[in-house]
Amino acid sequence: MAVPSWLERLRAANKTALVQDGKRKIHYLFEDGKEMAEEYDVKTGQLVSRKWREKNTLGGSGKWQVEVGEPTTPLLGALESELIKESSSNPVFMRKDTLSSFQWRIRNLPYPKEVYSVSVEKEQRCCVIRTTNKKYYKKFSIPDLDRYQLPLDAAALSFTHANNTLIITYQKPKEILAAEEQLQKELKKIKAANNGDGDCKTQ
Repeated sequence: MAVPSWLERLRAANKTALVQDGKRKIHYLFEDGKEMAEEYDVKTGQLVSRKWREKNTLGGSGKWQVEVGEPTTPLLGALESELIKESSSNPVFMRKDTLSSFQWRIRNLPYPKEVYSVSVEKEQRCCVIRTTNKKYYKKFSIPDLDRYQLPLDAAALSFTHANNTLIITYQKPKEILAAEEQLQKELKKIKAANNGDGDCKTQ
C-alpha cells in the first residue's frame, strides 16, 4: 500500500510551525534536503499555499516553486520590471484547493464555457484543457495523486466558467481525504514557535 509511504515521509521530516496573520505555517525539511512550506487557514484548516524548494547544483537553496496558491512574481530591478512586464491580459493558471477537492483557476479566459473541454490522460497521468477555437491549451498533473500513487479518475473532474475565469475541480479521493485528516492531527501536535500552547483552534 503506497499511502503510508508519503505520510511516513511527512512524519519523518523535520517540521517547524508558526502562527501568523491568521495562518498556520508549517515548514518541512526532508532527508534528501528538499523543503516544503505549507500555510493553512487557522479557522477552517484549509490549505492556502504549498511551495517546494530543492538544493541547486552548488548546494545552495534554489527558488521556491509554487504548487498551491497565488503564483509568485519574480522580484526584478525597477528598470527590468518596466521592460519585462507580463501582459495583465495573459491567462493566469493557479491552484486553490478546497477541503474536499483540488481546484485550479485560470483567469483571463474570456471565451464561453462551451469552447472548453477538460479531460484526463491516464497514461500520461495528467489533465488537459483544450479549446475549440485553439486559443488555449494546457496540460497539468496532480502531484498529490502521484505522491499517493493513485489513478486519475475522469468522473472526479468537472469545470465551470464565470467572470473570465475557468474553474476546474477534481474531487479528492477518499484515500487522500483520510490521509489529510491524519496529517492535520499530526500537525496540531507541533508547538508553534510563536504560540505558547501551539494548539490551533481548528476542527
